[in-house]
Amino acid sequence: MSNSPVDLKVAVGKLDSLPAMPVIAQKIIGLDLASESGEKALLALLETDPQLSAKIIGLANTPLFGASKTVSSIQDAALILGITRIKSVTLGIVVMSSLVKKPAGKLNFQGLWQHSMAVAIALRTISLAMPRNMRPREDEMFLAGLLHDIGYLVLNHLDQDLSNKLHERFATEKGRISAEIEAEMLEMNHCELGGELARHWDLPDSIVAALRYHDEPDNESANAGQPLVLMVNIAEKILSGFGIHEYAAAEIKPEDWLGLGIDPVTSDELVEKISKQADESKQTKGSALG
Repeated sequence: MSNSPVDLKVAVGKLDSLPAMPVIAQKIIGLDLASESGEKALLALLETDPQLSAKIIGLANTPLFGASKTVSSIQDAALILGITRIKSVTLGIVVMSSLVKKPAGKLNFQGLWQHSMAVAIALRTISLAMPRNMRPREDEMFLAGLLHDIGYLVLNHLDQDLSNKLHERFATEKGRISAEIEAEMLEMNHCELGGELARHWDLPDSIVAALRYHDEPDNESANAGQPLVLMVNIAEKILSGFGIHEYAAAEIKPEDWLGLGIDPVTSDELVEKISKQADESKQTKGSALG
């Protein structure tokens, strides 16, 4: 078997090199949650998959969501998490798990899930500080947060040797901006790889843009996903190095907050709240991936 590195641009240019969206994810996306029948269909679908249900129930039982009693059924989990969040979390677990390779290599699946969940929760916290008319939809925010770094899974899927070398450098060059290391090593960085997968799966333009441009929110092409792109960018800066060895430029400029309709004077309190929530999210036992 050859150990020659994969030409990433050639690989993603061939649609069959990217995994197909899992069937269960296609079914979930097709459900209309605005109807009672759609809600019932989603919960019924989850009940047919005990492992997936257990992961959702486990998440609902974490202190992060404030359950007053132990959650033991998918119906109770839906009451705690809300049906739109159930849908987004389920999609996130399913599509990310479809890219998991075993053995795992140097990519920390559990850490990636913790990081992704923390960013998803941070997006909601940021949105609550924004003017109501600027807020993205809750399901859109949660899915973008969970999938924003899926490009690392794509790289691991296409070329695990190269993925291992990248994450080794992330770990040994702690604190260095990860995008700089990617630029030195990869033809396509994790943002580009994630964006290509999202486009291949025909996800909404706003999600594609959030995955593709969250490290460069000022790119003109990011407009299709604003303000979601800028929200993910800010969340990543606040949570730099959380869960995985991925480091973003730490500075959040006043104009970034203003771009979301948030008074920069209130930003310190917001950052503190997001950091606290991230620490609480660590209490989610195990990884939802795999």
